[in-house]
Amino acid sequence: MTAAPLRRLTLIAGLLALLAACGDDDGGPAAARPAWVVQATTEGAAPTAYAGEVRARHEPALAFRIGGKISRRLVDVGARVKQGQPLAELDASDVALQREAAQAQLSSAEADLALATSELKRYRDLVEQQLVSRSLYDARVSQHEAAQARVRQARAQADVSVNQATYAVLRAPADGVIAQRLAEAGQVVAAGQTVFVLAEDGEREVAISVPERDARAFSVGRPLLVELWSRPDQRFPGALREISPSADPQARTYAARVSFEPGDTPVDLGQSARVYANGGDQAVLTVPLSAVHEKDGEAALWVLDPADATVHLRPVALGAYGEDRVPVTQGLAAGEWVVAAGVHLLLEGQRITPIDDQNRPVDLARAAPTSDPR
Repeated sequence: MTAAPLRRLTLIAGLLALLAACGDDDGGPAAARPAWVVQATTEGAAPTAYAGEVRARHEPALAFRIGGKISRRLVDVGARVKQGQPLAELDASDVALQREAAQAQLSSAEADLALATSELKRYRDLVEQQLVSRSLYDARVSQHEAAQARVRQARAQADVSVNQATYAVLRAPADGVIAQRLAEAGQVVAAGQTVFVLAEDGEREVAISVPERDARAFSVGRPLLVELWSRPDQRFPGALREISPSADPQARTYAARVSFEPGDTPVDLGQSARVYANGGDQAVLTVPLSAVHEKDGEAALWVLDPADATVHLRPVALGAYGEDRVPVTQGLAAGEWVVAAGVHLLLEGQRITPIDDQNRPVDLARAAPTSDPR
């Protein structure tokens, strides 16, 4: 056999050996991929924090009792005011004219009453002398009574006009701080339109918004803890004072107020705060956030089968997300192993080599701890 055919046979034999080797690799079992696994652990429910703002217990909206044009604004936002202090004034020219008109109507009514009184006296003498009929005398009695009624009406209107003159000045109903200003000098306001919001001195509390899913757990009087941003290492005891019976139509949250326990709590208006609601004594099952995957738009976890070290994607129900863990409310039992990292790289039924976060082999037979040290 020549050299060329011999080289050709050698090449063909090498290709056949290579294809045979490739066929053996495809038909053999795939190598198990290392994966970090953790056990679902039970622990006390983690505190849930709600952002809030320190507000006054009483925050009346201040408005003029009559409409008009604001001529002067005497205070600004943040100003400390005393009870009875003027805050703003309306243009009083129209009010003064109304008062003059009311006084003129009162004078006219009093003059009519004086005339009716003299007429009644004269007719009383004439009827006693039987010089006029009784019906004419009764008519003068009715006119006198009507004149008296008109005087009372005019006097009441005059009193109203005097009161309206005082209503042209908006005064603080109590000591406090101006929290909001909603009108400016030169603006025409209607009667009852809010001009200022006053934060009265006294009790302080925190205003929070409670999500719909948590609203049922909030009942008036529930103990809570308040943490101020200015004092992050200290929490003050408080209690839920009130919660709105209906949700905000846009945010779908319930407005709530948390009062501080009696004592000298160092709070100022407008401070940011967090309100903590502890989860209670009921234990909850938690897994790392990195273990959460998705299946058909729902949360799911890769659960490890200890018998053959294969993973299976299982839908679960989750609670409120924490900083690094999430509670599992349905679909997982305590002690089950789940993949905690690289969940998007796994396939259904894939075999893995379980390791811990230190890259050490994991004994799948060991019992789950009562709580996660992390």
